[in-house]
Amino acid sequence: MRGQSNWDCVGQPNDNMDDRHDRESVYSSNYSQSSIPVTPPGLEAIYNACRRTYPDQPNPLQVTALVKYWLGGPDPLDYISMYANPGDENRGIPPHWHYISYGLSDLHGDGRVHDHNFRCNTNEGPSGFGFELTFRLKRESGETNPPTWPATLMQALARYVFQTENILYSGDHVPWHMPLDGSESRIQHMLMAEDAQLLPITTPFGVVNFVQIIGVCEEELRAAQHWNGPGVIELIRSQGCAGGPWLITDMRRGETIFEVEPHLQDQVEQGIETEGSNLSGVNSRCSWEEPGENGDDYYNEDMKDNRTVDERRNSNEIDRPRISDFESEQIKATLQKGLQFPRRDSREFEYDNTRRKQSFDSIGSSEGPTELLRTRTLDFVHLKFNLEAGSLLPLALKGRLRHGRHFTFMSALNDTAVTLVSTSVNGSIADENHPFAAHGPWLQVLLTDDFIEEMIVDTEELVHPDEIMCPKTYSWPERRLMITILPDEV
Repeated sequence: MRGQSNWDCVGQPNDNMDDRHDRESVYSSNYSQSSIPVTPPGLEAIYNACRRTYPDQPNPLQVTALVKYWLGGPDPLDYISMYANPGDENRGIPPHWHYISYGLSDLHGDGRVHDHNFRCNTNEGPSGFGFELTFRLKRESGETNPPTWPATLMQALARYVFQTENILYSGDHVPWHMPLDGSESRIQHMLMAEDAQLLPITTPFGVVNFVQIIGVCEEELRAAQHWNGPGVIELIRSQGCAGGPWLITDMRRGETIFEVEPHLQDQVEQGIETEGSNLSGVNSRCSWEEPGENGDDYYNEDMKDNRTVDERRNSNEIDRPRISDFESEQIKATLQKGLQFPRRDSREFEYDNTRRKQSFDSIGSSEGPTELLRTRTLDFVHLKFNLEAGSLLPLALKGRLRHGRHFTFMSALNDTAVTLVSTSVNGSIADENHPFAAHGPWLQVLLTDDFIEEMIVDTEELVHPDEIMCPKTYSWPERRLMITILPDEV
């Protein structure tokens, strides 16, 4: 990121529109000379929404891109306004700074930034990407000017959206893995919510929603990943010290909501139990192995063998078909299509609000490797996970499969993947008569409802990974399945 070298702090751009003449010369064909507006219509619509919220601040401080994105600059957001919000002491809302972006929606309507594919010819569809970012930062005592680091954060998120075309929605979670302000703060990740004051607006170029960034701790992010974002957001909203009704970020916050109110963790666990989990897969260290011809020998001997699949293959004990780099890339593409939604190709931003039925129908796409590798069924399977991945097995069973969904462990080291599916999942290559089916290095394991309940009981201890002595093997001989949990360092 090129940072603030491309920025400046100015007043409202109505009063600082020196670049308007450049725009007029470049885009004059889009407007007649008599109809070029002083302020672009999409920009004016957002200004009007802000004026209604802050009538006493007609010219707030702004961070502005000196070289606009559509003129070759690095930062997609033309402006970020910074308002002083007095809060409401009676409602437990502290004074704070309110940051509002301009640029993810279509400000101009002439194609200079947003292609016409991103909006309709009417104003009924989304404007640009259909949203702008906002952020509320607790105001420190005696602070007279808003910090500008939130603008850095918002520009980084905007670049992600422009580069990937992935839209951020209320309920999404964004792992950041570093303090949002570059300090030593515990606030190192983000959730997304609807802005507490700015309601959706309709501009001449479509609808704009205001998506508010909420700074959260590691434990709160993990709860959102394991359960769902909206549920955790409501828990944060209930705690004044963590955000309160307007979800205000306090970078000095030293405790998570679960440390302040331990019973909130029980609510998360209950939510997973009753509603399921929105986490559909993880990158991990995993492998799967086929047995020898004699299943009994397999279960007697292979439980003692904790070598990786590559080690077994190198010793010629596994006759696994080798695949080309081209086939490998096609399998990766197919896995992504099977797990994710259109234009939402980052699992870290995923908000999976599907319910009873999940589908693998997209796996049958002609872009997949079905013509390259045959699908085959297996009689026995031995799964291996590192401890970190294994600790998610109870979540996969209780929060996903019990609710008719699927869960995938994708290897971080190679093309191996293991997808656990319930009988409610459509399009799986495994079925109740053949519960183990492989497509190249991708294995699907179908678990019946009674087997899911049996596995939940047998693997419950994995929710406390610190207490597990590895290697740890779980075996269900009558189901012809074995799972070994290995140390993370292996």
